[in-house]
Amino acid sequence: MSPDATPEPEPIAFGQRMQILRNRRGMSRTVLAGLLGMSPSWVKAVEGGRRQTPKLHMILRIAEALRVRNLSDLTGDQSVPTDLFTGPGHPRLPHVQAAVNAFPLSGDREAPPIEHLRARLARAWTARHSAPNHREVIGQLLPELIRDAQLAVRQADRAPDRRAAQAVLAEVYSLAQFFIAYQPDSNLLWRVAERSLVAAQESEDPHTIGVSAWLMAQAHRDSGPGHFDAADAVSIETLRFLKPRLPEASDHVLAITGALQFEAGYTAARRGDTGTAWRYWDTAHAMAQRLPADYYHHVTSFSRAIMGAHAVTIAVELHAAGESVRQAATAAVAAIPSRPRRARHRIEAARAYHLDGQAETALMTLEKAHEAAPETIRYNGYARRIVLEEVESKTPALRHRASELAVKIGMLSA
Repeated sequence: MSPDATPEPEPIAFGQRMQILRNRRGMSRTVLAGLLGMSPSWVKAVEGGRRQTPKLHMILRIAEALRVRNLSDLTGDQSVPTDLFTGPGHPRLPHVQAAVNAFPLSGDREAPPIEHLRARLARAWTARHSAPNHREVIGQLLPELIRDAQLAVRQADRAPDRRAAQAVLAEVYSLAQFFIAYQPDSNLLWRVAERSLVAAQESEDPHTIGVSAWLMAQAHRDSGPGHFDAADAVSIETLRFLKPRLPEASDHVLAITGALQFEAGYTAARRGDTGTAWRYWDTAHAMAQRLPADYYHHVTSFSRAIMGAHAVTIAVELHAAGESVRQAATAAVAAIPSRPRRARHRIEAARAYHLDGQAETALMTLEKAHEAAPETIRYNGYARRIVLEEVESKTPALRHRASELAVKIGMLSA
């Protein structure tokens, strides 16, 4: 080798990668150990290279706890990159990107009337809840909706018309977040979330503000422990804003309040704060009881029917295996009218069964999620992690079942 040649850098060991990713998330060894069901000394030994690289099932759990987007970031193996919490890019993503990124300063046509835009938006939400491949459906509708809602804001001359247009634009951006989530463009997701919140504030409508805040809190929470405080700040500040309006509130405002209460509980569960998590769930449950029995919030799915599914999520995030299975057994899945939300609940139930060591039941539950809404499971990192783990099962029947499901959701080729 030439003396001037640059030497090959030493590869970063698994434990070092784990420590870097943990520190990047702002997570202590104690917190990570609790999420893994191991001791802090075990985490320290792995990071220090005093223990061998864990087996695949533990690597996948570490990746889940650290919200690692691509498994190669943790393992260092770039030969087969495996996205866990980022699904495949949808074919319609570039069209939505173009509509969001466009910055037209003048309109060459008249904006549609606000009532017309509201009707289109309502149909889009209905389509999202009823379609098995909901990203395909709303991906077709979003580009024109975004452009027309932006145009309506620019062309509004009177203050009331402008506030009404901002409310519609905020909700269009909220719909876009459901499409963009878990796709390979996190910057676009943040841009849409921020625009939604700004438009909502301009609308001065409490319900619209609540919806945009709910989605912003989710964006922070899903970014990892370093963003949990920001998620709480959004949820709690919005709840404080809504509280004086509750005595005379519409069902929609009651529902978004309940959804935000659950969000605060969800974040607490991610922290491992059992008492706070269940206290917020109780508060949200009480709010749900104020709603009509057949009410269902078109954005958040908040309702009486959803509280059983929310209880499963709290228990799973707290890593309470027995409680999560008990909640999964009692939740009324059929009462959830939205196909993607039913599929999401099935995935949470599968996490409960997998946490409890019931791998076969977990896979069966994921198969039901796939039947309800294939795109939901295809873009869900928890489902992908369970399937990937069971593809390596020592039990032939489990391995075969997991492999078949992996092919269906696009993780393995047929």
